Amino acid sequence: MIAMQYNFTLPADYDMGIVRQRIASKGHLMDNFPGLVFKAYLHAAKNTVPTQSAQNWYAPFYLWDSNEGMNNFLCGDGFATVSQAFGWPAVSNWSVWHSHVHAEVASASYATREIIAIAPYTALPALRETETAAAKKASQQDGLLAVVTAFDPNAWTLVRFYLWRDAGFANAGQDVQGYEVGHVSVGAR
Repeated sequence: MIAMQYNFTLPADYDMGIVRQRIASKGHLMDNFPGLVFKAYLHAAKNTVPTQSAQNWYAPFYLWDSNEGMNNFLCGDGFATVSQAFGWPAVSNWSVWHSHVHAEVASASYATREIIAIAPYTALPALRETETAAAKKASQQDGLLAVVTAFDPNAWTLVRFYLWRDAGFANAGQDVQGYEVGHVSVGAR
């Protein structure tokens, strides 16, 4: 499995209603996309509750069954359209160590994402075991609809991504980015 995200940083005075309207009108287009586990249409408005974001963001997060689905999306019309509207983003991707997706994932309304640097010469088997155990434990939390733990061996980062039923369930720390979820597309199975 592969986790993927790109971020569009929007101007401080950007009307985030435009992003919410775009998600409302186009979000369903990724429903049943082959190879997709889910796509969470994420956005955060600067200095607003519940995200407390330092910037305005449009930042979709994807979980793919394999690289074929990801490649089909990135080489397709959908990515071409979004990049023409918002710019050509860097696309982060991580190799998934563990994921758990609840059957009600499409009802998520809030997300948290934490990216952590992996120190040089870290014992990766031990880190993987620890992170997998933590993700399995986290998946038992009330209100948690998806958990993804993954790593990028190019940038040496770890990502912890959670989709929540609502913001009241989340316990976002200081270095955790919170997002509102405009729509969750679930892929064809």
